[in-house]
Formats: sequence, structure tokens, C-alpha cells
Amino acid sequence: MIIIKNTKKVNLFKKEEFEQVHLVIEDHKIVDILSSDENVEEKYKKELEEANGTCQLIDAKGLFAGPGLVDVHVHFRDPGFTYKEDLHTGARAAARGGYTSVILMANTKPCVDNEETLTYILEKGKETPIHLLTCACITKGMKGEELVDMEYLKDQGAIGFTDDGVPILSKDLVVRAMEKAKELDVILSFHEEDPAYIKQNGINAGDVATKLGLEGSNREAEITMVKRDLELAMETGAKINLQHISTKEAVELIRAAKKDCNNIYTEATPHHIYLTQEAVLKHNTLAKMNPPLRTKEDQEAIVEGLVDGTIDFIATDHAPHGREEKERAFAEAPSGIIGLETAFSICMTALYQSGKMALSKIFERMSYAPSKAYGLEGGELEIGKPADLILFDPNEKVTYESFLSKSWNSPFLGETFYGKINLTICDGNIVYSDL
Repeated sequence: MIIIKNTKKVNLFKKEEFEQVHLVIEDHKIVDILSSDENVEEKYKKELEEANGTCQLIDAKGLFAGPGLVDVHVHFRDPGFTYKEDLHTGARAAARGGYTSVILMANTKPCVDNEETLTYILEKGKETPIHLLTCACITKGMKGEELVDMEYLKDQGAIGFTDDGVPILSKDLVVRAMEKAKELDVILSFHEEDPAYIKQNGINAGDVATKLGLEGSNREAEITMVKRDLELAMETGAKINLQHISTKEAVELIRAAKKDCNNIYTEATPHHIYLTQEAVLKHNTLAKMNPPLRTKEDQEAIVEGLVDGTIDFIATDHAPHGREEKERAFAEAPSGIIGLETAFSICMTALYQSGKMALSKIFERMSYAPSKAYGLEGGELEIGKPADLILFDPNEKVTYESFLSKSWNSPFLGETFYGKINLTICDGNIVYSDL
């Protein structure tokens, strides 16, 4: 049993955004929530005295409690690229960042287009301290030519399907994938970048690219594919997630489509919320990602989309790479940054401290909405719900001097933000503590 007293519980859908309570956890669940004027130690005196030290009392005065974070878009590089990350180091980084559930992408080596690789990830994932789930590929070998056996892989445990990292260019194949996904009631996640509009990936086609002697990635690469897949989703009724949106035009297309369609989800990353293309001048390849950082107007549109619900999820696209890889020339270095450990504080700084979003709305985007979309139990702190939660201080500063991730590729190394995570509890167990 864990008793957390004197915490401010974040309420997602109540008039009062948070309330002072005592939380009681037992058998992986929240079993009691007491008001602040109740004596939790008196009520549970017997358990505290007779538990032989197994009943833990935590005084969380000054700290908030929120539901554990859920990330629908991470790369743990296992199997095949474990020098960058593995399931265990990725899970530890996630726990530090307040994540209790993560959904892995399928671009491992071998990729997750077969039962053997899927089973390896799910079984090894059970050894980690958090809830680790994975997508399977949409197409065999992520080649965009032939669909995987989606029904079989779903039955074996795949929570969704994606060729993330590679756009699916064949409209006919996308239609067939959507029709099957509709039948199976699973989400397809799409990487929306048409290579026909990309000269060099990882950097926006614009002033910054020109300064660096690069042509970059034109915004039409995203816009054209978002438009296509929105239209196809509306025609087929399939559930889709448009990944890591980066342009204001895509936000507008999604906003319009969602007025008539409730099967469309979309995500934005903390780095697209916080940074613009100018970050490349300061951080070089540590600010290289697909899709690239774009303009101030794009950044503002993404934040507006999060505020009004056009964008459903905040997802990290946690993408570890080796030091030697990121130290190559810009055009030769891989795209992507790690993000699990910094995401929450970036959102606290950019969205909460700025007054743009309430705590409840941030947790809706980072926990409740992804849980509901993918059929997970998390996202709420209520009696009977899973004991997946974090204790945090939205006003305490944290400086990232090092990471628990196996990789270091982040423009936020050495940076200071508001919003410190003090404790992460997953399935009723303390999986990270900095109390």
C-alpha cells in the first residue's frame, strides 16, 4: 500500500481544476481518495502499523498529482539498433519523464511485420517498469508495396499499425489499409512527408536552410499528404493518427475535417511546440528532425491547435541516435531527437507557465486523450482506476545535465525549464523518484 497525503490532484473535467486530497494505492489501483480535512493516517492506522514496513506514507505537500503520461509515438530501437536505445533504457527514460505507458513504432531491425519480432518486443517489454506497447508495420518490410496480415498481428498484440519514418505513397494501398483498419477497429498512424517535395530532409525549406547552403524540406511535403489522408479517412471511416504535425496549413486542414469526422486524431511534438527553424543555427544537427522545425507562424498554429482540440495528443517522437551519427555533416546526419525526459517540463514552460493552457488541458493531451484513443485504462485519477500517476511541481525549475536514455541527442541538454517530476508510479509501483 502507498498513501500519498497532502497532494493537489489535477481534475480533468471538474469545475475545480485541482483539489487537495490524500490518495491511497493498493493492488495496482487507486482504492481511496480522501478530502484534505480527513485524517488519512488515522483511517489507515492499522495498515500503517501492521504492514511490516510495506505500507509507504508519502507527504506530497506542495506537489501536484496527475495521471501518468501516455506517449503514442516513441522509438526504442530494439531490436536492431540497441547501441542507440533498448527497451530497458528507454523505459527508464520514460519513467523519469513521467510516462507510464508508451507505444513503440515499428521501424526496428527486423521491423515489426512478423510475429517473432512483435512477440520479442512485447515479452521483453513486460520486464520493464512501465506499460510498453507496440505498433506493427502497415506494409511488409515498410516498403509500401504489400500489406501485412493486420488481423493476425493485432491478435498477437499489436496495438496499432504504422510505417512511421516512411510515407506510404500508394493511394490504393492506403485505402486498402484503411478499409482493413476500419474492419479491425485499430488506428493507423501516418508519417506525412512526400519525398517529391524534399531536397534535404530535417530542415525547413526557407531562410535558415539557405544560410546553410541547403534546399531543405518544402512544407508542401506535409500538406499534400495530410490532405490526401484526411480525405481517405473520411471516405473509409478508418481511425487515423496524423503524426508530428509541423505546418499551419495542416492544422487548418485537420480542423476543417474534424468538424464532420470523429475518427481523425493528430499529434504534435514538444519540439515543434517550443522551437522554430532558427534553432538549427544554434544546435545544428541536434535540431534536425523529420518533419523539420518550421516558422514562428507554424509554431503558433500548432499551439492554437492544441488549445482548441484540433490536435489531440502531445507525443515525443523520442528518436535516439549515436553521438558519431549526429556529429556528421548536417546533410548526412540522421534526423530525430530524444524527448521523453524533457517533454513534460517543456510543456509546463511553453504552455502552462505562459498561460496558454491549463494543467487539466495539458494532461488531457498527454494522458487522457491518448489513453482513450488506444483503449488504455489510464488518463484519470479516480477510485478504481489504475495507479499510474506522477507527483510534480509545475513551478520548480529543472536543468537537464544528463539523461537516462542511452543517447544524448537533444537540443535541450543543459537547458532549464519549469516543471519538475518528483515521482512516477506505474501499476502501483514507484518506478522513478527524486523526492
